[in-house]
Amino acid sequence: MFLTGGLKSLLPHVLRRIIRCNRLSISNTSGMAEGYKQANVVILHKSLADDFEKFCHANNGPLPLLYRSRPGDWKCPPLSSDSDIRTDCLQYKIYEHGACTGSLKSLKEYSEQLKDMVTFYLGCSFSFEKAVQNAGIPIRNVEQKCNISMYNTAVPCYSVSTFCCNLVVTMRPIPESKLEAAVLATSELKEAHGAPIHMGDPGLLGIPDLSKPDYGDPVHLHPGDIPVFWACGVTGVEAVINCRAPLAFTHSPGCMFITDLKNDNVTVRSSREVPQVHCISQDPLHYSIVSAEAAQKIKTLETLIGIDPGDRGIIHLRCQDELLKACLSISHARSVLITTGFPTHFTYEPPEENDGPPGALAIAAMLQALEKEVAIVTDQRAMNLNKKIIEEAVQLGILKRPVPLLSYQRENANSALMFLCENGNPGRPRFDHLIAIERAGMAADGNYYNARKVNIKHLVDPIDELFLAAQTIPGITTTGVGDGGNELGMGKVKDAVKKHIKNGDVIACDVEANFTIVAGVSNWGGYAIACALYILSTCEIHDRYLRKAVGFPQLSKKMVWLLALPSVTKEEKLLKTLVRHKVRSGKTASLEMEVDGLPFYNTHSLMIEKLL
Repeated sequence: MFLTGGLKSLLPHVLRRIIRCNRLSISNTSGMAEGYKQANVVILHKSLADDFEKFCHANNGPLPLLYRSRPGDWKCPPLSSDSDIRTDCLQYKIYEHGACTGSLKSLKEYSEQLKDMVTFYLGCSFSFEKAVQNAGIPIRNVEQKCNISMYNTAVPCYSVSTFCCNLVVTMRPIPESKLEAAVLATSELKEAHGAPIHMGDPGLLGIPDLSKPDYGDPVHLHPGDIPVFWACGVTGVEAVINCRAPLAFTHSPGCMFITDLKNDNVTVRSSREVPQVHCISQDPLHYSIVSAEAAQKIKTLETLIGIDPGDRGIIHLRCQDELLKACLSISHARSVLITTGFPTHFTYEPPEENDGPPGALAIAAMLQALEKEVAIVTDQRAMNLNKKIIEEAVQLGILKRPVPLLSYQRENANSALMFLCENGNPGRPRFDHLIAIERAGMAADGNYYNARKVNIKHLVDPIDELFLAAQTIPGITTTGVGDGGNELGMGKVKDAVKKHIKNGDVIACDVEANFTIVAGVSNWGGYAIACALYILSTCEIHDRYLRKAVGFPQLSKKMVWLLALPSVTKEEKLLKTLVRHKVRSGKTASLEMEVDGLPFYNTHSLMIEKLL
């Protein structure tokens, strides 16, 4: 018997010969034939072959097709010179009508049946292990001398005919400081599943317990390790099970076919296409991926909206990359709740200002285009006004359809929890992300103040409680957009507000958001969020990560997203609508020109120009 030592340096044809003779005392091929491609194997009746090939192309993250054989062909000339698929895997599984009926060391006894069967060779993540090690990243399962961990997920693959199943993933523990290096090392190795499809909490994939893999062995995380998940070719096994073919064969998970192909056909990418990794949530832990080019565009937007037309000192409130991180989080969200409304004109009816609603509707329009659920929560006294504004926004073509309008009142200690979660269950939140834009925020003394220190608490419903409750609910992330420090969510920068903003010691909002976007005018922040979501949606690296490398790229919907972007024409129409409803500017005279006049439009046009 050959032992594992030295197998990683043996050439593939030598290893296949040893495997063929059944002379190995190992249970998987991880770490063997370093630098060479390994393959998952699926063998089906020829009548199913065309549909399975379509299934692979539709889900090429987990099922990158290296080669499809002819019926009865036991060799694979493009992949190896002297192979025999009946004998060259360590172990095989046999499936009959969807049930696994045994494990085999050889398929020779089924040679007659194999004459009418087609073999699919699918890329494997074992192929990228050498590249990962070359990047200075440990391979924990090799260190622990065990198979990789593989898990069924709750992520559905794109179905083709009888082939339908959920995605299967591998998990590798990666030190947090090496996350970006792991993405860089694997992203261009498309035939070995490419970049990870998830980094962070396994529960977000529907994996209940890392210690209980569905295939392979448990791999233990070291302190500081993050669970990182790649699409896995064992997805093909699940597809075989669900199609219930009378007879099918696969490799035994972890027991791959070793090819003669080296992993050296990596495409040279430009610096703009380099992926970046950003943490977007701590509870649950969640990281996202974006291209350097898309990230830079969003950073440019953040700089543009940071212009301070009122010279109020907001430059001191800015936190770097908050727009990028907030929009990455929103991009992953399924359902978003927006709130706006700052009744600064307390002696008028209505007391609202025109900064906030246009930005809120710009965000809502883009979320609708991205097919996310979106709702708006506002003060009970302002429900009719906001309903009319939303109706007119639909008529003007700003919104595709009306946005559900909600109000919140505190009735008891659990009101916020009941509002945010189904039946008050923190494990079932109704919303993934809350956005406050130009929304009056509660100060440290429990009151609400406009910029002149006037207490307007009697006009403000306690929507802050939703943001406070969200801090205790895993899975809900929050963003605050403001231009003066007294807006909901600005509690994250309250010390800077007290130090640098006029009357800041009194008016500073005390309620934090996870992300704080500071703009010269809050509407600009809303427009920037809409533009940034468009940028992320058209970023191929981010799109692949969002859809978990299954299905097809969403870029075919680009025109729909483009039409949802805020524009000068749309905002002129909306501002006129607000004027008709007697909604006034809440800024100083000089700043009002920036909102309603050409300087504002020039700045906004520049944002769009930079975007496109």
